[in-house]
Formats: sequence, C-alpha cells, structure tokens
Amino acid sequence: MLESLDLDPLSEQIYLSILTRPGDGIAALAQHLGRTEAEIRTALDRLSELSLVHLTDRESTRFQAVSPQYAMDLLLARQEAQLAQEQLRVKASRAAAARLLAQSSLIRPTQHDPSHELLQGIDAIRARLARLGDDATSEVMTLAPGGSHSPADLEASRTPNTALLSRGVQVRTVYLDSVRNDRPTLDHLSWLASRGAEVRTKPTLPTRLIIVDRRLALLPVDPADARDGAVLVSNQGTIAALCALFEQIWSDSTPLGQSSAQQPRDLSRQETEVLHLLATGLTDQAIATRLGVSPRTARRLAAELMERLDARSRFEAGVHAVQRGWLPTQD
Repeated sequence: MLESLDLDPLSEQIYLSILTRPGDGIAALAQHLGRTEAEIRTALDRLSELSLVHLTDRESTRFQAVSPQYAMDLLLARQEAQLAQEQLRVKASRAAAARLLAQSSLIRPTQHDPSHELLQGIDAIRARLARLGDDATSEVMTLAPGGSHSPADLEASRTPNTALLSRGVQVRTVYLDSVRNDRPTLDHLSWLASRGAEVRTKPTLPTRLIIVDRRLALLPVDPADARDGAVLVSNQGTIAALCALFEQIWSDSTPLGQSSAQQPRDLSRQETEVLHLLATGLTDQAIATRLGVSPRTARRLAAELMERLDARSRFEAGVHAVQRGWLPTQD
C-alpha cells in the first residue's frame, strides 16, 4: 500500500504490527509474520532510518512506532525533499547547458565555425573586451561571479564604463551578494549606479558572462579560471538562450540600493542558497566558490543550518527544510 512512498511491503507489515503489538521484539515479530529474524532486522533498520520506529529505551529490545499521521508526514516530506532536490538539479543543469552551448568551440575547430571565436590568455581577452565595449550601441549585460575585486581592476574598469554610459548604452550587471561586505567593491558599484548603470546582486551565479547588444556573448573556457581563455559566441540560437538565462537571474536578483530580502522563517538569501546547494549535493568547497566566500564560511553556514534543522545528515536537512517550507516542492 505504501510502496509509492518508498516503504516496502515487509517494512509496512512490521510498522503496522508494532502499532498493534508494541511489546513484541524481533523474535516475536518474526514468528507473527512468518519471516526470519534476519529479514525482520533488515526491515527494522529501514524503518529506523526513516524515523518510523525506535527502541523503547537503550536497554530494551522492544520497539515503538510513531503515530500513523506523523509517519505519513515524514514519508511525504521525504518524497517532497527528493522532488525539490531533483528540481534544483534541473535548474542547475539549465545553466550548465547554456555554458556547454557557448563552449562548443572546444569540441568544434574554431576555424571552421565563424560563430565561435576562441581567445587564449588574459591579454587577448582584455583586447577583445575593449573592442566589444567600443562597438556596443544599445546594451551590455554581465554576470560577475568571483566575489570582491581588486582596487586595480575596479579602477581600470571605470574608463570603459564611463564611455559606455556616456553613449547611452544600457549597462546591467549582477554581482554576488558577498560583494556587499567588501567596501572598495561596494563603493565602485555605487559609483556605477550613480552614473546610470543598473546593479543587482544574487547569492550565487552560474558563470561569468558578458552579452553585448544581444548579438555577441563572451564566456570563460574554464569557469574556475576566467583569465585562462574565453569563447566569443555569435550564434543567435545560443545568444537567445544566454539572454534568457541572464533575464531569469536578473529578475531574481536584489537591486544594489535594497537589502537582500529575507526568506521564509527568517532565512537570509545566502542561507536559502546554501540549502539549495546542499540539496544538489555540492561540497563545502564548491559552495564556497559559488558564494564567493571562504571554505570556512561555507562550512559554518552549512553546519548552522543543519543545527537549526536538527538534522544529522544533509539529506535529513533537506527533508526537514521541505517540512518547514524552506525548500520548494514545485518548480
């Protein structure tokens, strides 16, 4: 009856038996159900893992079952957590698919594909960026992961940004939320906003991306090292997908002049994003990279969330998060 909730028939039988015969131990359950004690132990391990039964005390060999209502809540929450995890993986895959489209020049020789231009090294990337800025006529959209920027990089970007904005080019950029904690970067973003640029922030970003006039897009060959090489894409199908990705991220980002919105149950945007990343199975190091924070900070955030959720594992944290409404159950 409960196989759709990942409870096998024998485990269901044992759960119901313990409800009606709470004094039975393993031997009595085996005799009552006509099963071996080994089968009973295996099923009890499964029920214990699901938090549906527990020993009456540390010294006892007898089991007690949680109420049917609570059992159904636990099983449903577990399924909802699995669904939420899968939906978060799909969402992450959309961004990965966009990167794969743009980086297809690594598979196809660029000399045979004029819609992809491979740039190798930081000097080539900077030179091409300067030309793109000079040629821009209507709009530049940028995703800027990586956290805070060095004062030298910030200063170097002012001249081209001033030129863009003075020509009436719309400039929209999404940075990581973590830059709000870095005074030089925050001052630079305020400077940009004061001159007409639109700046927003988000807890995580899928990749570095610059789109010019909705006809050219620049992405890193290696997202972990944007200075190593880049791909300039002009294929309009790919550009359309990247523009859609940017607009989705832009609509879900917080304008610079506003505080990052609190999530349900007083979760910050950063904490909500950590929950999402934990649910997709990312390591603390990977979470730190996505957030633009140190691994130590990522570990602290994950540990604090698990403590607040009273969870012993990351999967259990996902179950409890769904129960509390901290993770979505539908896309």
